[in-house]
Amino acid sequence: MVEVTVREGEMLERALRRFKKKWERAGVLREIKRKSFYVKPSDEKRTALKKTRRRLARLASH
Repeated sequence: MVEVTVREGEMLERALRRFKKKWERAGVLREIKRKSFYVKPSDEKRTALKKTRRRLARLASH
């Protein structure tokens, strides 16, 4: 769970901005989207392998 404490004298907008950054870094929205529909295990493995190959190709080109 993402939590932000509002500091003494801190503007609410600034605290909200910090919350949004933490929310993004935690990957909450990404996780919700990923779990919103069923993906077959074989499809999941295929996409993971594809992602790995893409990452390795990117690293090899640098």
